[in-house]
Amino acid sequence: MTTPPDTTRASTDERAPPGPPPEVALPPLSAVGWVRWAWRQLTSMRTALLLLLLLAVAAVPGSVFPQRRINPGRVEEYLADHTGYGPLLDRLGFFDVYSSIWFSAIYLLLFVSLVGCVLPRTRAHLRALRAAPPRTPRRLERLPAHTRVAVDTPSDDVLDALAATLRRRRYRVARHDGVSVSAERGYLAETGNLVFHLALLGLLVAVAVGSMVGYSGQVLVVEKTSFANAVASYDSFEAGPRVDRGDLAPLAFTLDDLRVRFEAQAGGSQFGAPREFAADLTVRDEPDASARRVTISPNNPLDSGGVRVFLLGNGYAPVLTVRDGQGNVAFSGPVPFLPTGQPNYKSAGVIKVPYAKPRQIGLTGLFLPTYAIDPAEGPVSLFPDLVEPRLALTGFVSKPGDDAMATGDASSVYVLDTGRLEQLKAPDGQPLRLLLAPGATATLPGGAGTVSFDGVRRYAAFDVRYDPTKPWVLGAAILALAGLTGSLFVRRRRVWFSARTDVAGRTVVEAAALSRGDDPRLEQEVASLLVAAGLPAAGTTDGTTDGTTDGTTKGIMQGTTVSGSTEQGEE
Repeated sequence: MTTPPDTTRASTDERAPPGPPPEVALPPLSAVGWVRWAWRQLTSMRTALLLLLLLAVAAVPGSVFPQRRINPGRVEEYLADHTGYGPLLDRLGFFDVYSSIWFSAIYLLLFVSLVGCVLPRTRAHLRALRAAPPRTPRRLERLPAHTRVAVDTPSDDVLDALAATLRRRRYRVARHDGVSVSAERGYLAETGNLVFHLALLGLLVAVAVGSMVGYSGQVLVVEKTSFANAVASYDSFEAGPRVDRGDLAPLAFTLDDLRVRFEAQAGGSQFGAPREFAADLTVRDEPDASARRVTISPNNPLDSGGVRVFLLGNGYAPVLTVRDGQGNVAFSGPVPFLPTGQPNYKSAGVIKVPYAKPRQIGLTGLFLPTYAIDPAEGPVSLFPDLVEPRLALTGFVSKPGDDAMATGDASSVYVLDTGRLEQLKAPDGQPLRLLLAPGATATLPGGAGTVSFDGVRRYAAFDVRYDPTKPWVLGAAILALAGLTGSLFVRRRRVWFSARTDVAGRTVVEAAALSRGDDPRLEQEVASLLVAAGLPAAGTTDGTTDGTTDGTTKGIMQGTTVSGSTEQGEE
């Protein structure tokens, strides 16, 4: 008989030469290889989580800096107060965060990353749901939660009882060769994970669609005046590219009353703090619809045909009458004064009278709800409510024959360009300073006209929004929460049971389980399955476990060591 060559000895004799191993030369990546590598990096779950965190960080400036979509007046005030770095922030998009290039880039990258990450995992998960549980491993003792018990019941009856118990526990069960049972459950954890990410994708899509088909605008409405949902009625208006600006929802309302209450108890830290803001509106949802009375507050908006109206702020609008040099009424009505950012509603405003004759009139000044004089700051307000209202004004007029306020250029109603105007002087040659109480009238020098302070009304700042995707956003958020809950609280488990007859004629049942992730209740689950099937919870056997191997089985099984006979361990 020919003896085969001793390949083992030959391989050991041919030793590698001494020294460091040679360097492995990796082949260079082609352009397609680099693209494939970049795609795999972008679509990894690690990158998706990083982009999600980056998106949250990028949204922080939207809550720190005023946004043009919410309050354009605050943006202009911020730029006027921070002339150094304010324009730089404006160029970088910090006042339009959610429509800036850098925020949109992160948004799109996150969307692509989630699509490339979730869709392959979804296909793999669907295949796993249709597949049978994996076969029983040969060496169950290598798995966690391993135990071995011996019973006098035939192996087929034991496996039938275990399979029935597993099905009652909502396991997916498979029998293998009549000697073992494998089962698994907990796919809801992976399903919840995928539902969470798919819902997050749906949320991103809904927000993107909402920015295309929705619109928002801000408007100041003075008491006893009305608003109609048309572009010309807004102080600022932004709409998506799919919005027909000439066909907005036919909403109209009148601000009947604005009820405001402040903390009036002196001496406390909350003195002057707001306590109530409520706007009483008369609303018409359609031109032919009957009017309805609605009260809205900061947390209770108006909903009309998908359009939501939010109460954002409030202030004062002094009612003025300006007569020109010819004695004619050139202006009459309320003028909103905007809070200057100082406490107690100290507000600044502008009155433009371009139709005054023979010279145009411009007035700027402060409105003080509770007037007082501070030696350092000058006129101040001590309380935000109307206790002792005063109106401090200074005046400007155009040069003779100059139409300074009718240039045709767009300008803010809250800013007076004094470059082509002359400031009115008092008799002592100082700039004109008027201090008017309600009901008072002052004469402007040089025959320019008169100014009457007729009273005070309140105004409300409203934010009007239309976004038909809000129900989809809500549904996606609920699905994401449900999926996240399932992924966190459902355990993915696999269990195996094998039953063999030993040399003594008894049935040796071996059990083991495996869990994805940390599962402190895995051993209890195995024990409860054995008990539910009518078997001992834990134990060990001494003797052979099949007809070919003879030996002694010993060890610690679930904390109970049994030798020489089968005993029931403690759970």
